[in-house]
Amino acid sequence: MDQMRQDDEDRKPSGWRGSREGWLEAAKAAFLESGIEAVKIQPLANHLNLSRTSFYWFFKDRAAILDALLEDWDQTNTGALVAACDAYAETIAEAVLNVIGVFLDESRFQPRLDFAIRGWAHQSDAVMARVAAADERRLAAIRAMFERFGYGAEDADVRARTVYLVQIGYISMQVRESVATRMARIPAYVKTYSGQAPTDREFARFQASLGFDPDRD
Repeated sequence: MDQMRQDDEDRKPSGWRGSREGWLEAAKAAFLESGIEAVKIQPLANHLNLSRTSFYWFFKDRAAILDALLEDWDQTNTGALVAACDAYAETIAEAVLNVIGVFLDESRFQPRLDFAIRGWAHQSDAVMARVAAADERRLAAIRAMFERFGYGAEDADVRARTVYLVQIGYISMQVRESVATRMARIPAYVKTYSGQAPTDREFARFQASLGFDPDRD
């Protein structure tokens, strides 16, 4: 019977094993929905309507796909934040808006994934170490952004921590507020973080970059 099943699988058209990206997206969905214990090979195979053996074309074992989840999170969320810190800005207010914008754009930074990874870290020293390393990389990028605009090292460090810990607080506390409410607070946040309020033009450009229309939303 097992040989017959294998023969049937061998005759299936190209692509029947799925793809590495497909398995990883299924793992991420299960993780976000039900936690890390839900990321298991057979349930993923059932969800994808693929054989269990298909998994092993892309990952050595369950530990490998868990590691891929961590890597995907780091490349996606940490990568987006670092890129925003490095992005062109004429003023520090505009630079801070670039950073805040990342946390509001789920196509670049996924807050649910950040929240879930931090929850997983409480169950694993290895994951906690990965999270700590990502946090330090993110803080270093924000700190460098402030230093680029002439802030001293200690001042830049405190301001970076203020920016980052507030944003992570929004995620960790799962703050619920309307986009309009949060937008109304952002100019004051920028002034608190940097000592400089954004100009009307800078803030309008920021809102437009996120598809927010203050006259409609």
